[in-house]
Amino acid sequence: MAKVKGAIVVDTERCKGCELCVISCPTHVIAMSQKVNIKGYHYAYMENPDACNGCTNCAVVCPDGVITVYRMKVEEKTEV
Repeated sequence: MAKVKGAIVVDTERCKGCELCVISCPTHVIAMSQKVNIKGYHYAYMENPDACNGCTNCAVVCPDGVITVYRMKVEEKTEV
């Protein structure tokens, strides 16, 4: 059975740091950066990328649509 691996890309210059994506992430992948963008906001980034399952919760709740979610199937290796 294939496992789904996810990844997100955040448009950091458009992110306003509302943190809704952080709250909505069930696998605690997203955190807020200590750095700020050109508007002075702390922006979201993938703190724990290996845990992302591509559920798209973050992209759905983002009020500015700055998160893009990518999903790909990863075949699990079976030992014989």
